[in-house]
Amino acid sequence: MPGETEQISKKDLLELTGISYGQLYRWKRKGLIPEAWFVKKAAFTGQETFFPRAEILERVERIQGLKEDINLDQLAGLLSPRPSPLQMSAADLLARNIVSESALNLLIETLAPVDPPGFGPILFARVVDQLLAAGVISRVEGALILRTLAASGGPEAQGQLLFLRKQGVGFCLLAQGAVTLDPEARVVARTDLSAQVAELKLTLNGGKP
Repeated sequence: MPGETEQISKKDLLELTGISYGQLYRWKRKGLIPEAWFVKKAAFTGQETFFPRAEILERVERIQGLKEDINLDQLAGLLSPRPSPLQMSAADLLARNIVSESALNLLIETLAPVDPPGFGPILFARVVDQLLAAGVISRVEGALILRTLAASGGPEAQGQLLFLRKQGVGFCLLAQGAVTLDPEARVVARTDLSAQVAELKLTLNGGKP
């Protein structure tokens, strides 16, 4: 695998998604696309703007899917890293299938959150729950991810959560924009935290922004 996160140029992004230059920068002004994703680099045509490919394509798809139902200001609130003030008891989280009992128990064992847990612990448990359900991590690795997320500054952390293995040993990191990795390490899972925050906000609000 390449050592650096795959990127896409602004020109290719506009062509691939069908959005206009004006839309892209209007979304940037509204805070729908993080400033850190606009990376200027030297190119054969001069200076060009590049984006982390997977994250920007997912974000554009999400904006296009939601912008017909809500205005850009509402969408900016949904996609912002700010946590939702809503709280939900552990029993309600299980009843609404927001997290599984296994992931919730792992959260309690690892971080001992209060009940009802805040937005951050719910988010962390949900991220780990998805990776456990996909069968790509073990419970021990899930606990490592929970501790990393808790140490990151909470749900306002942005960027990607990367879980990697090298010679059978798992480790994780949080990255924004391009990141250079050890070429001998294998990326097991890659999670866009901004997308996870937006999805959880929608879920806690019953699908409403």
